[in-house]
Amino acid sequence: MIDDPVLVDDWHVVARSDDVPQSGVAGARLLGEDLVVWRHGTEVMAWKDLCVHRGTRLSLGQVTGLGLECAYHGWTYDQSGTCVHIPSRPQQKPPARACATTYAATEAHGLIWVSLGRPDRPPPPYDEWDDHAFRHVLGGPYPIRAGAPRVIENFLDATHFPFVHEGILGDRDHAEVGDYNVETTPDGITARDIHTWTPNPDGSGEAKMAQWLYRVLRPLTAYIELSIPGGGPERYTMYFAVTPVDERNSVGWMWNSMNYNRDLSDEDFGAYIDEIVMQDIPIVESQRPELLPLDLAAEWHVRGDRTAVAYRRWLKDLGVTFGTS
Repeated sequence: MIDDPVLVDDWHVVARSDDVPQSGVAGARLLGEDLVVWRHGTEVMAWKDLCVHRGTRLSLGQVTGLGLECAYHGWTYDQSGTCVHIPSRPQQKPPARACATTYAATEAHGLIWVSLGRPDRPPPPYDEWDDHAFRHVLGGPYPIRAGAPRVIENFLDATHFPFVHEGILGDRDHAEVGDYNVETTPDGITARDIHTWTPNPDGSGEAKMAQWLYRVLRPLTAYIELSIPGGGPERYTMYFAVTPVDERNSVGWMWNSMNYNRDLSDEDFGAYIDEIVMQDIPIVESQRPELLPLDLAAEWHVRGDRTAVAYRRWLKDLGVTFGTS
């Protein structure tokens, strides 16, 4: 187990709820640990992906009436992780210590979340999820060969729009980002009143002066709200959770929710999201050092980097070490 209590005790996305249907089994990897994710009825389970008999991946197995059956010798574990059946010795009660390693698992916002430790609160909230005025399209999962803090910091950066996303989120002739406000509390970070000239901020193809609100909800979960200054109730929000597979590999999951622009199909909306993320990935994968520097003297910063600077300081104050330097 890694020595980072902050991330070990937090919740992380490992799959979409639909990826693990009833009686389904799936594999995942989180913080360097291989996991098997499965369902006992409607309840989701997450265990170490290891049969204690001969070390086979339990994710190769299947769900039976008794529980999760290993594909190698049929050893079967009930919902508590206890081995309850050994086919080669059907009359023998399995040893009491023959148990799978179990972790906390839950579902929220159409996603399956796992904690390898002892979470003291639920997964980070997403208010738009339960608002029927919004439709939701998931971007991802996106495999990214970069540490999760690097991926989140890129999500928080509005000054790269004119160059990485030119013609969509930015225009290099309108690259200036004015001053904005950043507030940091023990629960997260909020950056308000960020304004950018944006050629196509929401897939509508209509250029607008966009107003952005950024929130960091957990070390590896962030949120963006896009609105139009002086406009009505139209809002486009993004909820981005990054799974720390290991220190140099991540998976991104991004809900995109909109309460307008109904003429844009879910397929076209998804393609718009994918185009933007695919522009980001090679940039983030190229960054060096690969681990996010928390020493602010390690890189140069300007006023437009206020949100990123606040994020690095917050991670350092929390004591996050995984994926950082």
